[in-house]
Amino acid sequence: MCGIFGVMSRTGAAISRPEILDRIARALHHRGPDGNRWVDLGRCALGATRLRIIDVDPRADQPYTRPDRSLWLVCNGEIYNAGDLRRRYPDYPFTTRSDVEPILPLVGERDLAGVAELDGMFALAMWDSAAGRLVLARDRAGEKPLFYAEIGDEVWFASEVAALLEHPEVGRELDPVALGQYLSLGYVLEPRTMFASIRSVPAGTTRVIGRDGAEERRYWHPLALAGAEQHVEDRARRLTTLLETAVAKQVVSDRPVGVFTSGGLDSSILTVLAARMIGPQKVRSFSAWFSQRSFDESPWAERCAASAGTLHSNVPCDEPELTLALDEVTARVAVPIADPAILPTFLLARAASEHVAVVLSGEGADELFGGYPTYLGHRLAPGFARLPSPLRGLVESLARRVPPSKGKVSIEFLLKKFLESTGEDWVERHRRWFGIGLAPAPGGLAEGGGFGEIGEGLKRFGPLAGAMLLDYCSYLRDDLLVKVDRATMLNSIEGRAPFLDRDLTAFALSLPAEDKVRRLTTKWLLKRVAKGWLPAEIINRRKRGFSVPVSTWINNGLRSEVDRLLDRRRLERQAIVDADDVHRRLAEHRAEVANHARPLWAAIILQRWIDRWRPDLA
Repeated sequence: MCGIFGVMSRTGAAISRPEILDRIARALHHRGPDGNRWVDLGRCALGATRLRIIDVDPRADQPYTRPDRSLWLVCNGEIYNAGDLRRRYPDYPFTTRSDVEPILPLVGERDLAGVAELDGMFALAMWDSAAGRLVLARDRAGEKPLFYAEIGDEVWFASEVAALLEHPEVGRELDPVALGQYLSLGYVLEPRTMFASIRSVPAGTTRVIGRDGAEERRYWHPLALAGAEQHVEDRARRLTTLLETAVAKQVVSDRPVGVFTSGGLDSSILTVLAARMIGPQKVRSFSAWFSQRSFDESPWAERCAASAGTLHSNVPCDEPELTLALDEVTARVAVPIADPAILPTFLLARAASEHVAVVLSGEGADELFGGYPTYLGHRLAPGFARLPSPLRGLVESLARRVPPSKGKVSIEFLLKKFLESTGEDWVERHRRWFGIGLAPAPGGLAEGGGFGEIGEGLKRFGPLAGAMLLDYCSYLRDDLLVKVDRATMLNSIEGRAPFLDRDLTAFALSLPAEDKVRRLTTKWLLKRVAKGWLPAEIINRRKRGFSVPVSTWINNGLRSEVDRLLDRRRLERQAIVDADDVHRRLAEHRAEVANHARPLWAAIILQRWIDRWRPDLA
């Protein structure tokens, strides 16, 4: 695990400001506190800060090069089929046990087609001196980040936006479309960032940069895998094998391994399998503890840990701890993340870093196996829309009378969300259910919003299968994986997501939607397989999600900060969000006649981000 960075001159000239590479390296120190090196190759420079996981010897620090020095490589992440690749090239003069070095002979043989053979999570950069090209690439799901900015005739790249901002010539002009996406969804869709001058290399893609320009080549096509048919019994056996194999690959480490667990289905599967693979006393498990009972799942996590035999820790995540996390995250992460779950994830990672260097988490399971209650909503919405208008009106009237809940993913919240959008096109319905819905300022900076081309391209799959693919291609990639990467790397530990294993993902994408959501049961096939590992009480628990008591925090401990950040004059001067809309929501929230925690939190995080990264707008 590393932070990678570098620069290429398109014209062949020497790098204009090599001293900036040292500044970028310092900005990425948290991603790789164990080693820091960069090499000047004339018209290109490559560097990496290293967190030593596989082969902890300093001699395994990057960059790597082929014996003839024709190809140089830096890579952030883990390559899980590195052992197979080493055996494939027995005559290659390997100098380390690193999982990254085998990429060199693979690319030497297969050129860019070799990237598609990598099984792992990665963001990499290669300098091919013979061809005069820089190759940037990311893993299939987008677990590891990689950003770039063009400055004159040079292309600079780094693992984080904040690192690129160390270059004084990287512009900080806001991207109006990215702003619109954030206000609508609570996150920004790749390849955009909030800065118009900085872009992300898309997941599952290689970007080849040469003297005459750049070309992107997609090697991972999730939509092409969707919906293949297999026999039911074969699917269950195959899923069992794939899950066990995925966990076995991802617990390989020369340093201690842990698991983030809530006691829910996904993390419990990982906890049990990790304990079986390497022994329960070699696995540390960590769960978030909240004093507000509707948010606290630690008793379930403790049951799972006791059953698996892992060494377990509950991590306090109440207002004092969350405030600390809020300050750290907003000060150090140059992308606004409206998902409040990044705060307890940061706290879990900070606690875990005292004991382990690697943690497993359950990202990807909901999108790949049909776990969100919104999928049930899509199944029920057409039937509700066909009810007689008076009956629908009666149900909606009764629902409006239910008082707002401050609890975590309450039935009241789900019911009201369902009723507000049942008659919409399914993509728009999904945006309303899953999005934030902050109104942009009339005539202001923000443009567009919603899922855009991604949503349009998925309409042919229908609401159930389409919504799962949409979440895989947006919410998972641009929200959840960003959250986990930043929260873990800020604490210098590596987060791994076994459900996003290459073969397991391809299998899950091929499943028919009926194997994921059957009648009113979510994760039908995954729950069926889990019966061999987990007690029924964990398998059948209602999904709660991972969040924090934002609703009460806005009205209590964070009240004065909210008033400062959402001051009407400030919002009107910025012309990003509709000040009237925000203040209506805040008044209703403070009066407890409605729970507007999600959009208000997105507005708060945006203002925190402006304070740190565009203070001239504050």
